[in-house]
Amino acid sequence: MRVLLSGLIVVLAAAAAGCTSGSNSSRGTAPTPEQVRAIAKDAYVYGFPMVDNYRIQYSYFVNEKDSNFKGPWNQAHSIARVFTPADTAVQTPNSDTPYTMLGADLRAEPLVLTVPPMEKNRYFSLQFIDGYTYDYAYVGSRVTGNGGGKYLLAGPGWKGEKPEGIDKVINCDTEFSLVIYRTQLFDPADLGNVKKIQDGYKVEPLSRYQGEPAKTAPAMNFVTPLTPDEQKTSPKFFQILNFVLGTAPVLPDEKALRARFASIGIAPDGDFNPEALSAENLQAVKEGMADAWAELTEFQKTKLNTGKVTSAQLFGTREEMKGNYLYRWAGSVLGIYGNVAKEALYPVIANDSTGAPLTGANSYTLRFAPGELPPVNSFWSITMYKMPQSLLVANPIDRYLINSPMLPDLKRDADGGYTIYVQNASPGADKEVNWLPAPEGSFQMIMRLYWPKEPALDGSWTAPKAVRVGA
Repeated sequence: MRVLLSGLIVVLAAAAAGCTSGSNSSRGTAPTPEQVRAIAKDAYVYGFPMVDNYRIQYSYFVNEKDSNFKGPWNQAHSIARVFTPADTAVQTPNSDTPYTMLGADLRAEPLVLTVPPMEKNRYFSLQFIDGYTYDYAYVGSRVTGNGGGKYLLAGPGWKGEKPEGIDKVINCDTEFSLVIYRTQLFDPADLGNVKKIQDGYKVEPLSRYQGEPAKTAPAMNFVTPLTPDEQKTSPKFFQILNFVLGTAPVLPDEKALRARFASIGIAPDGDFNPEALSAENLQAVKEGMADAWAELTEFQKTKLNTGKVTSAQLFGTREEMKGNYLYRWAGSVLGIYGNVAKEALYPVIANDSTGAPLTGANSYTLRFAPGELPPVNSFWSITMYKMPQSLLVANPIDRYLINSPMLPDLKRDADGGYTIYVQNASPGADKEVNWLPAPEGSFQMIMRLYWPKEPALDGSWTAPKAVRVGA
């Protein structure tokens, strides 16, 4: 009976894979090179956010030799400064709010996260991101207020009840999670106050919180990730994906999808090996990866850069994203770990008012007319990034952004508005206070609206256009 059941399961899985991919797998035949190409493309779009997320967490919490290493898993690691061009692990880093990073290994037991009370006017948030890069929960000014509290973070294997003294249980669909704490910095003199708040962010295993013996998970043999460039073209990408899938139990609505990937060896126990593939299938895999990048490039050109799709649609919970893996992938490539729209909006300024891409060979202005500043409950910023790296730009005045806390120091226009000068060279001593330095080559700016108000959410307020000087 066991043999019969095992055989039936294999047949059903193959049939599901065949149905989804259009192959003849239900009759026991292997996918054709054309089918391999299509499956590889879809698996790449699906898996890239997970693999890149793993690369970042490996550098943060595993590889002690990495310059971006923060410290061990299950501890809060605070950075009492804002990010600079020296921080290169994450694309489009935020330089507004000093970070605290928690890499959560939830295999053994849940963690208890303690948040201290703080001033009512200081924005802070804890963003909970699972292994799929979905934003699955929040703690902070918008959701829970600034009064402090205790929260239990549990993995997919925990089925317990809410312990005494815990305000809320937060469940994660994957065994590893990233929690990003953002604490608003008002000005450089405020850094000491931020550090005191960060010192109050406590993390402890549930067993310690309850005074019980500690629980441990088996040692994890973390595989070495690929570099960002290797992730783009190397078929070994799918071997890393197989490792990551092992920490992400199959979601109910993805069973057929994961079975389809498994038909070419992409699964937690999959046997995908580029060196064992035929020349035809290896080429098909490479072409599938290239197809994915071609689709993303077209999506960015025709949808994102034209405003037909906004950053608000690229991030969210699993329920909000509704299986839109292209959008999830675009979010991870253009700005991994973006917040849900209600927490923060990210208008992208990549082209000038004529539609031409931004470049440091030109000079531009951004103008906020009176009454047209970004509508937020907390604060906003405009940050400069060199492209295609999506990293901060080194410059003579060490300024990477202009934000709302800087408004009292900026020069106003005659009508009370504000003009920002965006260019590579200084606009002159009289305008330098309003200067956002640009690199020599290609760049884009990303606005951040923290805790946006309804006019920003419903689209009645729109970001200003970059106007080329002298055009």
